[in-house]
Amino acid sequence: MGGVSTLHVHRFGPAAGPVVLALHGLTGHGQRWAALAAEHLTDVRIIAPDLRGHGRSTALPPWDFETVVADLVALLRAETTEPVLVVGHSFGAATALHLADRHPELVRGLVLLDPAIALDPGLLHDIAQRGITHPDYADLEQARRDKLASAWHDVESRLLAAELAEHLVPTEDGRVAWRLSLPAVTSYWGQLARAFVLPPAGLPTVLVQAMKVQPPFVTPAFRTALTAHLGAALTVHEFDCDHMVPQARPAETAALIRAAL
Repeated sequence: MGGVSTLHVHRFGPAAGPVVLALHGLTGHGQRWAALAAEHLTDVRIIAPDLRGHGRSTALPPWDFETVVADLVALLRAETTEPVLVVGHSFGAATALHLADRHPELVRGLVLLDPAIALDPGLLHDIAQRGITHPDYADLEQARRDKLASAWHDVESRLLAAELAEHLVPTEDGRVAWRLSLPAVTSYWGQLARAFVLPPAGLPTVLVQAMKVQPPFVTPAFRTALTAHLGAALTVHEFDCDHMVPQARPAETAALIRAAL
């Protein structure tokens, strides 16, 4: 691992070969891709940054898609001269769409894992408010129970343990909290209310919708627009899982990435 520009970057796989840029979801971190890389994609070069405001990357504003994309452009131009396959989960998938829209020369294809984009503002307000009201936990066990009560309930226990070990840090008052910037994450929830963007026409794109997410993050309006815009360039899969697609369905996710390469 190392730092590039303002981002802390996790790297998996060989130093050469086709590049996958892997983008985590909101409140996540790049290390979330470690098990997928080590167990299913050992021959694939994966670059997985902690996005701005997350993990060990800078937390400085502005906190918007434009700045996150600029961070990624600097990273890609430092890492490779070839366009890359971008795999994004949730907020990371929304970021991937903005990257492809603004810099199509850097993107050879997209794998969008339950993208969160153009969501209901009321829902996002409530999520952001809960994060402000309850920003931390009494201890690790309370954090584990919170994850199990949400989208992590269908993820293997060892992967949840790895998440807690990597991402949970002590606070000044003796509690524990996720390794992230609360101001940044609160701002990013608002970004998910922005209108969706679509990838360039003809760009090979894979869309995965997690069918147990209710209300769905992949809205009917976005899915319909993406289908109409991309036509034969789009492949759609419906996974019978909750929102944490790469962790809940790693073998299936890896197969889609390999096929896209």
